[in-house]
Amino acid sequence: MVGNILLVLIYLLAPAGVMWLCRRVSWLGKIGPVLILYVLGVILGNIWHPSLMGAIQEVLSSAAVPLAIPLMLFGCTFRKGETRSQVLAILAGIVSVIAAVIAGYLIFGKGIPDGAKVGGMLTGVYTGGTVNLAAIKVMLGVPEETFILLNSYDMVISFLYLTFLIAAGIKLFRRFLPTPPPAPYDAPGTCGEGTTCEASAESGRVRGLFPKVREYFSTEWLPLVVTIAIIGISAGAGALAGGWFMTVFILLLTTLGIVASFWKPLRKCKYNEPTAMYLIYVFSIVVASMADLGKLDISGGLNLLGYLTLVVFGSLILNVLLAKILRIDADTTVICSVSFICSPPFVPMMAAAMNSRRVVVIGLSSGIIGYAAGNYLGFLVSQLLNLL
Repeated sequence: MVGNILLVLIYLLAPAGVMWLCRRVSWLGKIGPVLILYVLGVILGNIWHPSLMGAIQEVLSSAAVPLAIPLMLFGCTFRKGETRSQVLAILAGIVSVIAAVIAGYLIFGKGIPDGAKVGGMLTGVYTGGTVNLAAIKVMLGVPEETFILLNSYDMVISFLYLTFLIAAGIKLFRRFLPTPPPAPYDAPGTCGEGTTCEASAESGRVRGLFPKVREYFSTEWLPLVVTIAIIGISAGAGALAGGWFMTVFILLLTTLGIVASFWKPLRKCKYNEPTAMYLIYVFSIVVASMADLGKLDISGGLNLLGYLTLVVFGSLILNVLLAKILRIDADTTVICSVSFICSPPFVPMMAAAMNSRRVVVIGLSSGIIGYAAGNYLGFLVSQLLNLL
């Protein structure tokens, strides 16, 4: 009994400890909380097995993602009046990811167990983010071992992708694509003209996750109540759908989260996104501890690595080619690609690397659209790949 209680406390509190360390140890901060929690989870799950470990894992992993999705969407503002190039850049980025996923499936995916589901997950994570990846994993019933392996490879390939862009890609694409004069980048977390960005960098999230308990619940009771209501409605509709429960549940959860995001009192709650990210961190360590290293398919893993690499760099190449055809400038193309592939927290960093303040807003906007569309696109692409 004591072991089970201790396990629950580790799952719930380990993310806070890891985030505290990432704030104070620079090299850990560069690695990031997700990868560290995955490593801790894998070690924990393979060396310690309390009596109720399976049940605890099932409850926490099943609860974290549904709670995170609406909270993530509540803080989104769906802006009007985007310019032609910005709208085309968003569409080009999404089309590039989907095309790369389909091409990768034909080359590598058929050699991967549940390759069509993996394609759906890659579509979700590379148009949205971690929350979409986790949601599609649950929706499609992807094995934990595949999920962990995909996340591990994603960390490596995404790092190489960002390194390439910063070291050579920005200069290369500015020679190939139109390049308007850059607006100086003021500081992380600002969108220019004194406007505060609605999506913060990872360090900003970390600092925002330790409010006073009283302050937190005095401001966050409304999002929590609405989230629970959305989960209840979605679960009820899913139960009526019978065998389609999880699909209906996740998609309705996303839809209601988008609808609720237009309610200003919800958008004003400043801890929506930090709370959602903390839930994703809890999910990360829990699902990592469910992986049995003895069951990892090495050959399937190599195909998965090839698939993921093709999607990341293939979508970048396709995105640049479409931008050339559509006359989209280099900075807008790069920031949208980064927002889709690495998620909005990396937008301020890349904007600083480009010394281009003006692209922060479009980068965050494309990421918001990706968060909203990722679950739908992931499910639809997985169904399409099953037909190929």
